[in-house]
Amino acid sequence: VQLVESGGGLVQPGGSLRLSCAASGRTLDAYAIGWLRQAPGKEREGVACISSYDTSTYYADSVKGRFTISRDNAKNTVFLQMNSLKPEDTAVYYCYGYLPYFTSGRGTQVTVSS
Repeated sequence: VQLVESGGGLVQPGGSLRLSCAASGRTLDAYAIGWLRQAPGKEREGVACISSYDTSTYYADSVKGRFTISRDNAKNTVFLQMNSLKPEDTAVYYCYGYLPYFTSGRGTQVTVSS
């Protein structure tokens, strides 16, 4: 099973990015998938999670109302739409799932700066 993140980049404050987490080797719809982020010098933080079969979602307070997690089962991909980005959102973003063991990608860098 492999997860590959993409979609990161440099964006100005207030801008938007959409991150993608593409899976191979396992169909994702039966599994909860989440996003973590880690900024330099800070602990890894859970950002968002979508339950199996999309029955519920979870967001950290720091991103609630700005980020949206979703999935496209036809593409076997989970997305993280990030709007109204702030400099404090700067981090490496990882998608993960227990498939059935903890599996994570290599991450994608998001930099929010003017």
